[in-house]
Amino acid sequence: MSDEDAGDFDALSMETLLTHLGRDPHEQFGFVNTPVYRGSTVLFKTLADLEAQDQRFLYGRAGNPTTEGVEAIVTALEGAHATKLVPSGLAAITIALLSCVRAGDEVLISDSAYDPGRVFANGFLARMGVSTRYFDPRIGAGIAGMIGPKTKAVLAESPGSVTFEVHDLPAMAAATKATGICLIVDNSWASPLFHQPLKLGADIVVHAGTKMFVGHSDAFAGTISATQTRWAEVEKTRKSLGFFTSADEAFLVARGLRTLSIRMKEHERRALDIAAWLEGQPEVDVVLHPALPSHPDHAIFKRDFTGSGSLFGVLLKAAPREAVAAFVDGLKLFTMGYSWGGYESLCLPTNPARMRTAVPWTASGNLLRLHIGLEGVDDLKADLSAALQRYQVARSRGSSSIAH
Repeated sequence: MSDEDAGDFDALSMETLLTHLGRDPHEQFGFVNTPVYRGSTVLFKTLADLEAQDQRFLYGRAGNPTTEGVEAIVTALEGAHATKLVPSGLAAITIALLSCVRAGDEVLISDSAYDPGRVFANGFLARMGVSTRYFDPRIGAGIAGMIGPKTKAVLAESPGSVTFEVHDLPAMAAATKATGICLIVDNSWASPLFHQPLKLGADIVVHAGTKMFVGHSDAFAGTISATQTRWAEVEKTRKSLGFFTSADEAFLVARGLRTLSIRMKEHERRALDIAAWLEGQPEVDVVLHPALPSHPDHAIFKRDFTGSGSLFGVLLKAAPREAVAAFVDGLKLFTMGYSWGGYESLCLPTNPARMRTAVPWTASGNLLRLHIGLEGVDDLKADLSAALQRYQVARSRGSSSIAH
């Protein structure tokens, strides 16, 4: 089925779109997958063709059938006007912000946002004369009180991928639309299968496609999708910066997207099982997972999301560094790594206090970020159970040494 044959996207399920959209075997000699189109130079047959500049592809940096296939899928899933595939999630964030601002402007960024995006704002944007203020992730309609004459964009990440607060996006969108401010949302955690920010009033949606879209920890990619009103400036910015993803990477994104629905459901099921189990463990103070009834933003999550992701936080009882080392160094199945979304489970110690500014992180315990992969749930629980036992022993030793 070609993109044109897909007809009314709203009449098709997410599973069908992921399986069929963005490929046309009849154009590829019957091969099921769109092949990797490696190339920079695109040829013109005649001078008239060159002068007209209206053939489908003009130069490799503008895209090819491999990249277009991925973009068609994400556009349909997000309900966007258009999408572009870019080299990374950070590239998508930088394009989105730069498409909205000029020197002298201001952006507002969630205090729970992806740290590389904060580094970009505090460094690059500051050098070009754009200021940044950070806001409480739970500010909701209160964002209206922060919007000033210089504010041009609001960057949200719902939930934040370290502390997992959920934004009240409809309330924030009402405030930004009333003032003409661009609302950008990082939707990497839930994916468009479980959350669609554009339908809630956002203007631009970005993804670290490296994570759930790719799903195999073997490629970098980002996507940026926008409404028709915002698209022209987004695409102009992308072209000016020269951001482009190779066909090799695009092929891996397309491969991952075909199984996204199945993988998301399995990641969700396993993550919820383990998160609920962890809530009952004596060394655990709090589990930060929006889909759990114990989460403070659970009501907003239930209203705006149809499912949850693989990633959540676990706050362990306060203990010295040696206890954290005992926990992570002895893990057999979980490993430490900065990404998430792959088939393998990850455990990463984090310290939000190092980056929070609007809402200081004051929890005394040790925060771990868990990505639940596709291993057996009982095997993962056994790995964590042994780690919690090591943590308890090390914590007790630390308490005893302090007491003496």
